[in-house]
Amino acid sequence: MENVKAVAATAGVETIDHKTVGQESLAPQTTRIMDPWSYLFAWLGGCVSIATFTVGSGLVGTLNLLQVVVAISIGCTVIGAALMINGRAGHVYGIPFMVQCRSAFGFSGNRIPALVRSVPAIVWYGFQSWIGAGALNLVSDALFGYSNLVVFFVGFQFLQIALSVLGFHGIKWLENIGSVFIIGSLIYMFISVINKYGDAISTNLVNVEGTWGTPFWGATMLFLGVYSTMMLNVSDYSRELHKNVGLFRQVAIYANSILPATLFMGLIGLMVTSATGEVDPIKVFSSAVDNKPLLIITMLFIAFAQVTTNILNNVVPPAYALMDIFKIKYKTAAVIVGLLAFGTFPWELVKDESAAGLNLFIQTYSAFLGPIFAILVVDYYILRKQKLDIDKLYDPNGPYKGVNMAAIIAMGVGIVVALIFSSVSWYASLLPAGIIYWVLMLKMPAAQRFMS
Repeated sequence: MENVKAVAATAGVETIDHKTVGQESLAPQTTRIMDPWSYLFAWLGGCVSIATFTVGSGLVGTLNLLQVVVAISIGCTVIGAALMINGRAGHVYGIPFMVQCRSAFGFSGNRIPALVRSVPAIVWYGFQSWIGAGALNLVSDALFGYSNLVVFFVGFQFLQIALSVLGFHGIKWLENIGSVFIIGSLIYMFISVINKYGDAISTNLVNVEGTWGTPFWGATMLFLGVYSTMMLNVSDYSRELHKNVGLFRQVAIYANSILPATLFMGLIGLMVTSATGEVDPIKVFSSAVDNKPLLIITMLFIAFAQVTTNILNNVVPPAYALMDIFKIKYKTAAVIVGLLAFGTFPWELVKDESAAGLNLFIQTYSAFLGPIFAILVVDYYILRKQKLDIDKLYDPNGPYKGVNMAAIIAMGVGIVVALIFSSVSWYASLLPAGIIYWVLMLKMPAAQRFMS
């Protein structure tokens, strides 16, 4: 470990044996701050996503209720397995996504997967912040008669920035404390929607044929696509989990956190939109809840859910990317990411006519994420055989210097295939990207792989 510390220091990365609040580092991490329950609660809070609600809304008229439940279950099963598989490097070696990418893409090449991961994160950050601000604005209007969405959006965003600089210690306690509130609110909202719109749900969702064909498999990919970004950078999170947690237990943690949150949010979006035609989650919940105190609690839940999702899923990845590229501290990077979210124009994304566009956005960026996932898995399991040379991963002048052209070529082919089969883009891209990367790494001379 001392040798690793020396190499990390040479690379300008501080090695930390005892991590304090907000003291995030790209160095190999020996401190693990999350036990299995904390890790489960973190993923539960991080997966209560309005994006899942929007995806559910977009399936009205395509699938029936049973088909959506099965589609979500399949998608979440794939997600759980994929998170465990790609998070193995982070869990074993304590390295983040940006470092994990160096063996496949190179020291300079890892900026490409960083960009692909960071752009959706920042877009969702802004989108979900606007939703959370809208919920707080509704609470203020109900209690005090004051309504100003712009003021609440700015204030809500700066609140999230302040919380995000606390790092994983802040994430741990925020998710632990909020998990009971999240679970209770999800169950309550689900029951309220069924009680109010039961007849319309039965007519529009239960007693319709739907399809088990390509649209069904496309739906599994949409729900999977919401989390496909997290499948890439899962090492950022798994490096925080206690090392004695085994592989099957990890899959169970992922499944038992992601599946309930996705089922509740996706089905609520599907059911309410099928009954009312409304896709704006704030309008949906305000119309579904007749009791004013309960409406306020529901709106506070929506706001809180945006905080837990943003801080875990949408701050950490781009912040780590900024730390790696620009050699800045985590707190500075977290503030920059929060400010960038202002520029995503989320007030445009929440419009009714934007629902189809958001689904297209998920399909499109999934075309980029699938090939990267396949390359990382092939690199770690087949080529490296789960053995990483940590010294070399932190040596900017070592064998991983520059850009690995084998990864770039494989990624390009995978993207083309994914765009051709856009409805199942993530699935379609895996085999072409993985096989081509494997073949190129075996056949291409070492001198031609990594180029400065």
